[in-house]
Order: sequence, then C-alpha cells, then structure tokens
Amino acid sequence: MISSVYIHIPFCKKICSYCDFCKVFYNKKMVKEYLKSLKNEINTKYKGEMISTIYIGGGTPSSLDIKELKELFKIIKIFKLDKTYEFTIECNFDSITKEKLDLFKENGVNRISFGLETINKDVLKLLNRDLDLDYVKEIIDYSNEIGLININLDLMYGFSFSNFDNLKKDLEFILSLDIKHISTYSLILEKNTLLDIKKYKSIDEDLDREMYDYIHTTLKDNGFNHYEISNFAKEGYESKHNLIYWHNEEYYGFGVGASSYYDDLRITSSRSITNYNKMIYNYEYEELTNNDKYIYEIILGLRLKEGISLDNFKKKFGFCIRKNYNISRMVKEGKVVINNDYLKVPFNNWYVINTILLDFMEVNNE
Repeated sequence: MISSVYIHIPFCKKICSYCDFCKVFYNKKMVKEYLKSLKNEINTKYKGEMISTIYIGGGTPSSLDIKELKELFKIIKIFKLDKTYEFTIECNFDSITKEKLDLFKENGVNRISFGLETINKDVLKLLNRDLDLDYVKEIIDYSNEIGLININLDLMYGFSFSNFDNLKKDLEFILSLDIKHISTYSLILEKNTLLDIKKYKSIDEDLDREMYDYIHTTLKDNGFNHYEISNFAKEGYESKHNLIYWHNEEYYGFGVGASSYYDDLRITSSRSITNYNKMIYNYEYEELTNNDKYIYEIILGLRLKEGISLDNFKKKFGFCIRKNYNISRMVKEGKVVINNDYLKVPFNNWYVINTILLDFMEVNNE
C-alpha cells in the first residue's frame, strides 16, 4: 500500500561541486513549465491513497520564489494526509527567508531539512557554497519560534585538506543549535561532478573511519540516537519518510529523475528536464523478481540500528531468512547478530556494511 510521496524540485541558485542529483540553474520560465508538468504527473499517477509522509527534495526547493512555492503547495493539496503525517521540505540557508518559513507553516510543512554541510570557509569554497553563521542561527531560532521544531541539518565530512579540528568545530556549532535530527555524509566523488572532473582526492580510509566513529560518539554523548548508518535523531524525531525507504515500503516519486516503488516495480523518470517540461516522462521500469525483493528488504533494513524483524520478514515473504542465507556463518564470524528476533549488523561493522551485504547476494539454502 503506497503511503509516501517524494517530489523532486531540481532548481538551484548555485550548483554544488559534489552534487550528482538531477538539478539545473534556477530559471523562472523553466520553473513555470516544470510545475505544470509536475501537476499533470501527480494528477495522472496518484490514486487517492492516504499519505503519511511527503518529502520535497532537490535540487533546492527553497530556491523557488513565494509565488512559485504557493503554486507548488496548491498542486500538493490533492494528497489525502493522515492525522500523523510528516511533511518535509529541503532548504538551503542562502535561499530561505522567514517569509518562506511562514508559508511552509501555513501549508502544513512540519519538518525542515537544511543543507549546512560545514562551517569551514575553505571547504565551503571548495563545495561552491555560501554560509552566514549568524543567519543560520537566526533561521533556526525562527523555525523553532513558529513551531517548525522538527529540524534536520546535513553534515558533510571527509575532505582531503580538512582535519579533526574542522570536524570538531562543525559538530560544536551544530550542537549549539536547537535541532532534532542530523544526517551525516562522508564526501563521495561521484562521476561527472565538478570535484571529479578536477581530480579531487578522497581522504585516507582509516581517517574517514576515525571521523565516522568520532561523530557517532560525540552525537551519542549529546543525546542523539544513531538509528541508521548515516542518521541521528533525538527520541521521537527519526525521519518517518526515510524509514519508509529503509523498511522497503511502497512510495510515489514525482518530478524529473524521481523514483517510485509499487506493484513490484521500481520506476524512474527521465533525468531530462527539457523532456519533463514537455510532459515527456520516459519512465524506466525495473520489474522485481522474488529474489530482488528479498535482497532489497535485507540491504535496506540492515542499515537500521534495529535491523530486520525475522518474524516480519517471514510474514512478508513466506520463508525464514535464517534458513535461506548465510546467517549462521555470518553470526559465527561476528558480521551480524540476532537479538530478540531481530537480525542486525553491530555498530563496529557499520562502516564496512557493504562488504557484509555482499554475503546476502547469494541464496545458500544451508
């Protein structure tokens, strides 16, 4: 049953040097065409389900002006929301204003995700980003003041000329703010991004691991639960929308390059904004086999601190995961553990989880 909606807004005032998401420089004419196509796509695909989470990502949704945001919210009114819905919108500090925050509040937004990344000026220059720390504090304070208290900040680390002192300052600043959720990302050099083209070098893996562990310890000591490999939350403020993904549940994706999952299909729209604005969506369909569904359930669920419920897995797929995969061997090797009917990866293996997930790619029937 589909209960979540992702909406992609690809427009940005500036293009970050590390970003490989579907994006384009803000252009008023293109925004107008895009919103028309978005409305058509939503009205065509949405079948009236009760929705529990909406997430507007990008790009930079806050790059839209007030009139454009009002039109976006008008389009979104079609969705039927349950009483405990979560409605998130992504923002950058260089394009958010108090007026826009007021508009978000008026239109039912109850969670804000701000792209902070770092406060280090040299790194910000590398990332092609601007940041006014006083304005960051002002906007966070105002968000809390008007009741938008469910705030996420993104933290990026792992820059070759950065060090622990920079990371400590980033964390100190973030912890000085009244926020409920932190998403962390080690810099990944994606193909065809500006950093990749300029042959930027990644940091040493051992140092990256040390930074990962330091972030975990620091945020845990400050009351944040490390509930997913890259995400931390105060109690009760875990991202409901992202939990839909990690629990491998169905969702709609609207907008250029967006993905959906329902009816055993993973559906992805074309990344061509030119085509999208002409209402040419060029969807790509991946029909999932039963084994595909099992693997998705495992690789997504094991990202969570709680892991995978063995009972729920059996109810969902009709067989016991312990008998079809290399669980016994992996438990003996310390790669995974089973506690209270949950299969999970212990924290000491989170950093190398991708190597562990490879063990699940083959059915062993042991």
